Amino acid sequence: MSKLRFSKSEPRHVVAFVGALMVSLTGCGENIFDLKWTQARVDTVLIYSVARPELNLPSAFDFVNRLTWEVQEPGATGLWDLLLDTRDGQLVFVPPGGVEVASEAMILELPEMAFADVIRAPKDTTLYSKDMPVTVKTSSVYVLRTHRGQNQFGILCSFFGKIHAIEIEPEFGSVRFEYDVSRLCDDRALIPPDA
Repeated sequence: MSKLRFSKSEPRHVVAFVGALMVSLTGCGENIFDLKWTQARVDTVLIYSVARPELNLPSAFDFVNRLTWEVQEPGATGLWDLLLDTRDGQLVFVPPGGVEVASEAMILELPEMAFADVIRAPKDTTLYSKDMPVTVKTSSVYVLRTHRGQNQFGILCSFFGKIHAIEIEPEFGSVRFEYDVSRLCDDRALIPPDA
């Protein structure tokens, strides 16, 4: 633990309070700020193409908060990370930049990969798409960097996750996918370290 330094003018009760606070925050020798990702939280979601004529269908997904969004038009703003659209008869994932929404979110397709085999997000962010759609395929896994959201301590940062389409229905304009997202800021690991 680093040493605390105070000037001689600091009252002793302030020094004692800060010392007690540091001991309570590290509780029994463990630092509560040393966050760990201990359990995978793979979940599934169904979203619909924004090209469908019906209103009030979830067509975008926020991976930070694990929420679907109803987007009435592609350029609508919101805290979502990908939008499902239909282009040239194919379903595509569109990052926010693809509909001119400012965001840190971006996506990368990893063809011919299994969901369980993708354990780390590639470091080279030039490989990711911030503004181009990617075709949805069941044979690919997609790595995603999210928009900036809050971690457990309210710090704004991006998170990395992975997506795998398990059911694609182009005629109905829907995709069901499985996903998981790290809860550690800017950590490229896509599975818990002990998994």
